[in-house]
Amino acid sequence: MLIDEFDYPLPKNAIAQRPAVPRDRCKLLVLDSEDGSIKHHIFYELSDYLMPGDVIVLNDTKVMHARLHARKETGGKLEVLLLGNNGNLFNCLIKGKVREGTKIIFERYAGKNTEYEGNENNGADGSRGSKGNSGEDGGGGRAEVEGVVVEKEGGKCIVEIPLSMEELEEMGEMPLPPYIREEVDKETAEMYQSVFAREKGSVAAPTAGLHFTEEMIEELKSKGVIISYITLHVGIGTFMPIRSRNVEEHRMEAEFYEISEKVAEEINRASSRGANIVAVGTTAVKTLESSSSDGEVRAGSGWSDLFIYPGYEFDSPITSILTNFHLPKSTPLLLVSAYAGKDAVMKAYDEALKRNYRFLSFGDAMLIIGRAHRG
Repeated sequence: MLIDEFDYPLPKNAIAQRPAVPRDRCKLLVLDSEDGSIKHHIFYELSDYLMPGDVIVLNDTKVMHARLHARKETGGKLEVLLLGNNGNLFNCLIKGKVREGTKIIFERYAGKNTEYEGNENNGADGSRGSKGNSGEDGGGGRAEVEGVVVEKEGGKCIVEIPLSMEELEEMGEMPLPPYIREEVDKETAEMYQSVFAREKGSVAAPTAGLHFTEEMIEELKSKGVIISYITLHVGIGTFMPIRSRNVEEHRMEAEFYEISEKVAEEINRASSRGANIVAVGTTAVKTLESSSSDGEVRAGSGWSDLFIYPGYEFDSPITSILTNFHLPKSTPLLLVSAYAGKDAVMKAYDEALKRNYRFLSFGDAMLIIGRAHRG
């Protein structure tokens, strides 16, 4: 299967630069994957497709303020993306030339209003930070902290830094995707976090969940819809393009996931009643598929490098997927094509573009319904 089969023209003006305000006022395209029919709604009308006892599965991961700006002793600028840590040893991607032994200087209290932007093609991960606002004034109160690269392999580095992850996050910024080119203030950048995020550990947002407001979640609960939370920490693989010509040759980066006994029981019980199980986002789909066997969700945690593309046999009790509109030739696009069929998805994308839907992270939503459990 060739990756070029999943290409489509995406105009720059179709890429959302800011989220809808309120969040739930974005558009919602509804695709019935059984007959290919398409309907158009506003996101808050999602409840029209849900009945009491149905389950919405949300990923409650929280995006870290993982982008830091630093310099070398020579003065060369660096951009550092924190991926995780073991004590004072931090797994990082670094934009800028470094090698083992390179000293990295961080400014503990940066000045206000400094915007940095990653490089979509050549940056460490391609993401970018929001407009900074961590200092008390325009240039005072700065304290330098020195780190050192202790290991470098490919594009990844291990950097020893004498600070905790929490202290580094206080200095960091929300890592926004590279296609958000407009200047973004801190308040707008924080909308790259879902209202229900609580388990810190992601370097990118599971964007399908960004559309929910607290009020909408409470209204769904009042209707009798069950809200279940799973966790999958979105890793650097979300930035990585498929470079192989053949889809089957691509390999996913492993990501940590966790499902509680309570949530597994909620989903399985609802599924046995014939209720609708809506996975919100491709990360929720990946989590449920990674933890399911014979159509039932198993509680537990682990690391998943599951790659879902057309031809994949779904084994979880998912009956619907709520998702955003994804980049051409991307792994999320392959996943939804595996679920709904490539032709149906491409037809829906074409209609969405004609109707001026907004695409990607801050864009509009898509509900894929009508395909029951297959496994």
